[in-house]
Amino acid sequence: MAVNESSDCFLTNRVLEKYYLSTMYSLEFTLGVIGNTIVVFGYIFCLKKWKSGNIYLFNLSISDLLFLCTLPILVNSYSHDQWSKEDILCHSNRFLLHANLYSSILFLTAISVDRYLLIKHPFGDHVLQRRRTAVMVSVAIWIGVILELLPLVHFLEPLTPTNNYKCLDYASSGDPATNLIYSMFLTVFGFLVPLLTMCHFYVKMVRVLKTRREQGSSGLTLEKPLALVILTVAIFSLLFTPYHVMRNVRLASRVPALNVSECTQEVISTIYIITRPFAFLNSAINPVFYFLMGDHFRDMLMAKIRQLLGRPTATGK
Repeated sequence: MAVNESSDCFLTNRVLEKYYLSTMYSLEFTLGVIGNTIVVFGYIFCLKKWKSGNIYLFNLSISDLLFLCTLPILVNSYSHDQWSKEDILCHSNRFLLHANLYSSILFLTAISVDRYLLIKHPFGDHVLQRRRTAVMVSVAIWIGVILELLPLVHFLEPLTPTNNYKCLDYASSGDPATNLIYSMFLTVFGFLVPLLTMCHFYVKMVRVLKTRREQGSSGLTLEKPLALVILTVAIFSLLFTPYHVMRNVRLASRVPALNVSECTQEVISTIYIITRPFAFLNSAINPVFYFLMGDHFRDMLMAKIRQLLGRPTATGK
C-alpha cells in the first residue's frame, strides 16, 4: 500500500510538471515578453529625461527579459519530459532564473526607496536621487546578485543517468543539508532583508504623508506613491513568501536525518511545485509598475503610438 501511495504521489508531481508548470510558464512568457518589450522600447524611444526611478525600472525590465528567455527551454522540457544532457545549459538556465528572482526583489526595493525620497525630497536634491547614483546602485545590484548566486552552480546536481539526465530544480538536487544552509542564506539576505527594508520605508512614507496632511498640504499627489508601495509589499508577500517557505521545507524534507517518508516528501514537493510559477509571476506583473509609477510614462507611450499610427494618414494628406 505504501508503495502504491508513493507511486501515486510521484505520478501527481510528474503530471503537475508536464501540464501545470508548462502552462503557467507559457502564460508568463507570453504576457511578460509583450509587457516588458513594450516597456523597454517605450523607455528608449519615448522618455527624454531619465530620472533615478526610471533607471531602476529599466534594469528591472532587462532582468525580467533575461529570465523570460529561459522559459521556452523549461516549457519544452517539462511538456515533453525530455531534457538536454548538457550541464552548462541546465545550470545557466537555473542561474538566470534565480538571478531574475533576486535582482527583481532588489530593484523593487530600490524603487520603493526612490519613491520615499521623491516624497521626502520632491525637488530631487538628495544624493540618492541623482542619475549617476542610480546607475552605480544598479551596477552594484547586478554584481551583488551574481556573487550571491555563484555557489548555486556548485550546489546544483549534475545531469547523470541516475536522475535520467533531468535538469532538477535547486530544492530537488544536490546534498539537501548543505543546500538548505545556502537556501536559508538566500532567504534571509535575498528576500527577508529587502522585504524589511521596503516595509521600513513604507512606514517612513506613511509618517511623511501624515505630517504633510496635518500641516494642511494636499494629499492628492501623495496617495499614488503610497498605494504603489503598498502594492509592491503585497506582491512581495503573496508571490515570494510561499516559494521561499516551501523551498526550505522541500530541502528539509530530503535531509536523511529527519527520516521523512517518501510520500510525505512527494506531497511537500507537490506544494513546492505549485508555488514556483507564482514566485516568477512578477516578471509578467512588473510592467504594470511602468504605467503607474509617475513621470507620465503611460501618456508618453500612448502619444508615441498615436504619432506612429498617424504618420500614414498625415502622409496621405
